[in-house]
Amino acid sequence: MLRRLAPLLVTLLVVLLGVAALAVEPDDAPRRPDADFVVIAGVPGLRWDDVDPETTPTLWRMAENGSIGSLSARSARRPTCPVDGWLTLGAGTFAAWNTTRPVDTCPAVDVKVEQPDGFGANLPQQESVVLHNQERLSWGAVPGALAESVRCAVAVGPGAAVAAARPFGRVDRYAPVLPADPAPLLGSCVLSIVDLGTVSGEDRATRDAAARRADATLARVLAARPPRSLVLVAGVSDTAAPARLHVAVADGPGWERGWLTSASTGRDGYLQLVDLAPTALTVLGRPLPEGNFIGRAAVPVEGRPADLPTAVDAPADADREANAQRRVARWFFILLAGFQVLLAVAVLPLLRRARRHAGPVGPTPVPRSVVATVEVLLVAAALAIPAALVADLVPWWRGEHAGGYFAVVTALLLAGATALVRFAPGHDRTLGPLGAVAALTTLVVGADVLTGARLQLNGVVGYSALEGGRYAGLGTVGLGAFLAGVLLTAGWLAQRVSRRWRPTVVVAVGTAAVVIVGSPYLGSDSVGAIALTAGVTVAAVICTGGWLTLSRLVWASMAGLAVTIGLGLLDLRRPPTERGSLGRFLAALGEGRAGLTVHRSSTANFDTLVGSPLTILAVVGAVLVWFALFQPWGGLMRLFGIYPAMRAAMAGTAVAAVTGGMLGGAALDVAGAAGALVVPMAALASLRVLDHAADRTQPPGNRPQDFVAGAPVGGETAGADDAATGDAGSTGDVGRSGDAGRPGGTGPAASARVGDVRAGDAADRSSRTSSEVATA
Repeated sequence: MLRRLAPLLVTLLVVLLGVAALAVEPDDAPRRPDADFVVIAGVPGLRWDDVDPETTPTLWRMAENGSIGSLSARSARRPTCPVDGWLTLGAGTFAAWNTTRPVDTCPAVDVKVEQPDGFGANLPQQESVVLHNQERLSWGAVPGALAESVRCAVAVGPGAAVAAARPFGRVDRYAPVLPADPAPLLGSCVLSIVDLGTVSGEDRATRDAAARRADATLARVLAARPPRSLVLVAGVSDTAAPARLHVAVADGPGWERGWLTSASTGRDGYLQLVDLAPTALTVLGRPLPEGNFIGRAAVPVEGRPADLPTAVDAPADADREANAQRRVARWFFILLAGFQVLLAVAVLPLLRRARRHAGPVGPTPVPRSVVATVEVLLVAAALAIPAALVADLVPWWRGEHAGGYFAVVTALLLAGATALVRFAPGHDRTLGPLGAVAALTTLVVGADVLTGARLQLNGVVGYSALEGGRYAGLGTVGLGAFLAGVLLTAGWLAQRVSRRWRPTVVVAVGTAAVVIVGSPYLGSDSVGAIALTAGVTVAAVICTGGWLTLSRLVWASMAGLAVTIGLGLLDLRRPPTERGSLGRFLAALGEGRAGLTVHRSSTANFDTLVGSPLTILAVVGAVLVWFALFQPWGGLMRLFGIYPAMRAAMAGTAVAAVTGGMLGGAALDVAGAAGALVVPMAALASLRVLDHAADRTQPPGNRPQDFVAGAPVGGETAGADDAATGDAGSTGDVGRSGDAGRPGGTGPAASARVGDVRAGDAADRSSRTSSEVATA
């Protein structure tokens, strides 16, 4: 009895350990300094390559004494033009001015500022701007939310007036330019916002001149700053397409010599523009507006190099990498999609001729050299994404021809990884390459996530800080590759143990992966964890053989729902500023604000579906599987019959990839990244299974075990593991009519199936020597 319950008990133990791991929280919380006054000095267009001791000496000294970071100036419209950046700063949420403009340009916007009393100011356009953001845009921003959260606010310059205006357009204190003695003005309110001017263009001399003027004004602000004040300098917007990373510097008590970060980015050295408003209110001790702010308060963290030039070079280099990533990433995925399409076309005739006929008459088999070449190309195609991820270990973006350097580095890594799989032990077995590729992909992506996901940030197959969607954890492409690698690895391992232990193996591997994906301190992707849980539960219930029956589907759904509820409750237990996407959605659902989230997700799904090259990978992979591999001559049905755990793994991958993409607003991107690994490996395994489809069961007098030692035996090495790890009678799970050849079947039909070359793995098992079986 205990022996029968052992797999179930072990499975439950693994699940409990996974839940406990997801509930772990760090002991040390970052310090949150306070201040009596906050001064935000904005410079649209200011980048870190504009900052040096000669051009901007004041800002350089401020950066040396304070905390620094890269600012992603995202708004509700791209690129973020100056007026959109100032408006987003005052809203604390992605906002945009209600004007039309040509694509990828930032024309000058005439912001009308009226001064009826010479004391404050009015923005007559503000009310229409608020309505535009509330009714026409999906973020529900309230321009002026920052000013409404304090008793009074000061604005210097027209851009600052946009940020400091209340929702009805009133600016409490206003000066068009910084007065000769700015101290009384800056000390009149707890919050002051100053427009230091704009740095635009790409001409170095022009940018340096604008940066000098801004630095001179900043020097006057610092000289007149109130006591116990925090001064924030930020490049609040772009000035033209493409988007870039900008300067963020904080100087004040408690902000000495560190990196800036926030819970919205989860990455040291990175802030979002929407983080500035909650930072100001948190430092001043004011409550944040309920449901209005999407950003989180910035905090200083340790770890910055003591040498300032070295520290400043890090955000400047991040801007160069992010800029290069945008140019290279699209071409990489287009070429990958094209290569996989061509490879799919090349595999079709091989699949039709892969089955070797036992009789004297039949089509000429494909030469072994051709098959071997195609197998190598299939392995290379499956390893393209992991190789591109590892390529970010080399600073390819620093050269003049960044795309060429990336191509060379990726090609070398891909050649090395392919050779590693080709000459790995067990490569000649049917599932050898599939297991090696899946394990290598899981290892590469998992190791990156466990070490801080440094290769994914601004990486070609990662995510860009310029997009403002993710700054830490597991990205869309990484999620697709990781869940495919994990589930295929779990299926490969499960196929090598007895039937009753297979669900335990799948759950153990899957639980570890769910922790890596879902932990807010690792993968930080609760939606991905839910999707992976769904895939693992589906794989676990069918890995022993048989179909996904209604009862199995119910159990899988209940398990997935339980994990989803558990993740949601764990996320809701955290403070609002530390919640992930699932916790924020559940909180918004309880407050009646979930409609905006659903609308944004559906819009993102549509935009990604029609504009991403990964959609091509997903569609082409699905077409190849359905119209080729699933056909009687395609080999995949036979593969699933011999290896039910691999059928479970691929079914689970499909469920997880589609679920993760749709719930995460990534459409078919996750499925495309997963398909880039799964489809080539499925084609390769199908080719190998078809190559042994004509093996016959030998009569008792001619079986290999009846031969004397050293006598020749039939069979191919590549099919040896069919005997060791294939399931007897399992071909009935995938027969043409879906009900042939169950274990223990009797009668003429069952007897006939034993000799049928298409019936399964019985023929494969009998044609191997006992030593081959033992070592498969």
